[in-house]
Amino acid sequence: MPLAATGDLIAEAAAQHGAVAAFNVITLEHAEAIAEGAEAAGSPVILQISENAVAYHRGRPRPIARAAAEVADQAAVPVSLHLDHVQSTELLHRAADCGFSSAMFDAARLPYAENLAATRAAVGWAHERGLWLEAELGQVGGKNGEPPLNAHAPGARTDPEEARSFVVATGVDALAVAVGTSHAMTSRDAVI
Repeated sequence: MPLAATGDLIAEAAAQHGAVAAFNVITLEHAEAIAEGAEAAGSPVILQISENAVAYHRGRPRPIARAAAEVADQAAVPVSLHLDHVQSTELLHRAADCGFSSAMFDAARLPYAENLAATRAAVGWAHERGLWLEAELGQVGGKNGEPPLNAHAPGARTDPEEARSFVVATGVDALAVAVGTSHAMTSRDAVI
């Protein structure tokens, strides 16, 4: 099947009160295994290539993106390509030329007002190029070798009202929020 658009996959899933699985791709073999699993399940899937994965490929997103797009093209289910957790505006600006239909612009490390301004600018740029854009508000923790946040600490969860106003002010298509979990969780005591 031709490469699907992330926004279309998510809109269709939402209309059916469902979801679309998204998995991180670091090498071609990951993309192949994810597509094979999606075919076995008969479900669409999103192949995510993160800024960290791009760094692993010496800062060059195009080779791994093209390889993943070729896997998507040969898959028997809809597959989209998403550039994930991008903090670099320069990398974000390379997304459309590499075949991504969506990106997650992650300015959550910045204070709220700066995150909002940077995200609003990223949304404007992305929408002009037909890219679906996700952002992040709150801190999930546990990325890049950082210890996981205490999911129960004050401020560890995204405030719903702040999230609502952030989405309205930025025009973002989706928002990743902190709900009491973290990356690389090693305990089972989180309360979501």
